[in-house]
Amino acid sequence: MTLPIDVPLALPDARTPDPHDAPAIRWGVLAPGGIAHAFAEAVAVGTASEVVAVGSRSHARARDFADEYGIGRAYGSYEDLVADPDVDAVYVASPHSEHRAHALLAVEAGKPVLVEKAFTRSAAEAREVLDAAARRDLLVVEAMWSRFLPHYDVVRHVVESGLIGEVVAVFADHGQRLYPDGPERLSQPELAGGALLDLGVYPVSFADVVLGGAQPLASVASVASVKASGTLTDLGVDATSTVSVTNAAGAHGVLSCTMAGVTPCTAVVAGTNARLELSGAFYGAGSTLRLVGRDNEVLDERPGGLPEDVRGFSYEAAEFARCLVAGETESPLMTHAATLRVMETMDEVRRQVGVVYPGE
Repeated sequence: MTLPIDVPLALPDARTPDPHDAPAIRWGVLAPGGIAHAFAEAVAVGTASEVVAVGSRSHARARDFADEYGIGRAYGSYEDLVADPDVDAVYVASPHSEHRAHALLAVEAGKPVLVEKAFTRSAAEAREVLDAAARRDLLVVEAMWSRFLPHYDVVRHVVESGLIGEVVAVFADHGQRLYPDGPERLSQPELAGGALLDLGVYPVSFADVVLGGAQPLASVASVASVKASGTLTDLGVDATSTVSVTNAAGAHGVLSCTMAGVTPCTAVVAGTNARLELSGAFYGAGSTLRLVGRDNEVLDERPGGLPEDVRGFSYEAAEFARCLVAGETESPLMTHAATLRVMETMDEVRRQVGVVYPGE
């Protein structure tokens, strides 16, 4: 649907529920790394749920994490964590290279699982996890936290309602100075390092929100649908990748990521009537939304930010809890089909750029 161009344009309100209102579940955290800290705080501060157990290969590391967040049980193995009968769901926070194995470990133990983005190293691994969960009728969701935030709901609403007209293009970038002096895992092929899976997944997933619903990204089997170039490190992971995608309706996406320098981290959705701009790290909770008309006049603006008693990860945790209690096996905000589209796109980017992970 496209609105008449003489209709006054204004941004819609987000339809995202307060994460405190979601049902309470008991979480187990698998791998207490940096991102697990953000998740544990978000659950404690912004939801009715709680983290009741943590598992690590190091019992001392698990114990330190448990002490920091008041968690009752600390396990020195992942197997013990997923076997805990008091754990309702497992959050997988290990490196990308381990997501498949750790998600399957949870699924085989009968646990629903929230898997950090990027969901796995490849679409083939993603299908393996999703198929295993389907056989057991278990909920599995990719923890692409941005897609659960209120301002992403506004983006979806703007696109679906035709507020800016027909979408013709989307632009998004994500660059941080994380190499060569950042986390070692980002430089290691055996840990599925590189910019794409860590940073590029955000622009690719954002483009999927805009282009991937009723107008799905064109099949990556066609070379014309995904075009990519990039630069590799001396160990063969991508330091920078630039991607052009086209969907079935002919809309284009121009996406970029780098771990070698800082970029604005903005996004723009261009339509035939107006455009939507996201500034201040488009993927984050503090992003400002701006609706801009054909003559570059700012028609409406919504500053970013969250309530003091909510964290960005609170929304994904709350949505998972809602889906779990409702008996659903996927979230409508991050469907299995969307996860596979994103993984397939990144597979094709890696193929064209020349990034190969050990064992592929």
